[in-house]
Amino acid sequence: MNAPRLLIVEDDVEIAEFLAAGLTAEGYIVSVLPDGRDLVDKVRGGDFAVIILDRMLPDAEGAELCRDLRAAGENVMILMLTAKDALEDKLEGLRAGADDYMTKPFAFEELLVRLEVLRRHSAVNQPAQNEIVVGDIRLDLYLKTAQRAGRELGLTATEFALLRHFAENVGRVVSRMDLLKAVWGFDFDPHTNIVEVYIAYLRKKLDLNAPPGTIQTVRGFGYLFTEPDPH
Repeated sequence: MNAPRLLIVEDDVEIAEFLAAGLTAEGYIVSVLPDGRDLVDKVRGGDFAVIILDRMLPDAEGAELCRDLRAAGENVMILMLTAKDALEDKLEGLRAGADDYMTKPFAFEELLVRLEVLRRHSAVNQPAQNEIVVGDIRLDLYLKTAQRAGRELGLTATEFALLRHFAENVGRVVSRMDLLKAVWGFDFDPHTNIVEVYIAYLRKKLDLNAPPGTIQTVRGFGYLFTEPDPH
């Protein structure tokens, strides 16, 4: 599945780097901002699962940024992180729109659990996804069909599963073992060329009457699925 995206808004460089390194190691895609400048616009285009927001920034107050995000209709989960530990401060942050509130110093393990809880709550409130669109490629998850530029690709069940995994990891190198586990359910390498065979099948159908190169081989690492260039 697609790696969850996190936004860290933190002006303390050491804390920001610590969080970014730790959360990246846990499988998150992490972006970092040192201030609250144009936060609403950046969140609107970022598709973030959770924002870790410092309460005290050099150019803004975290509670006010929360209010701005909620007023703009952004329902992204917000975890407020701050040295302010008084009950009144916590209540103010929650009333401003934060979904959770942690005080510094904190245990990284607790942060991970709180992020998991916030993501679960977010998933419950989101409508079920019925399609994936990457450039001119569209996958219908209900009908199990795929199109490119309006042309039906005529994928088999295995080809569809392979394309779906690539589409959910667009712009990210996917290893052969990752594909074996996600598409074929193997937790080990069966020493066959099944991955290579099906990637060849999928490339042929994707690149028919379209610019080639959507699935690229990254030698020594795996495969990279990139958003097709309509031109």
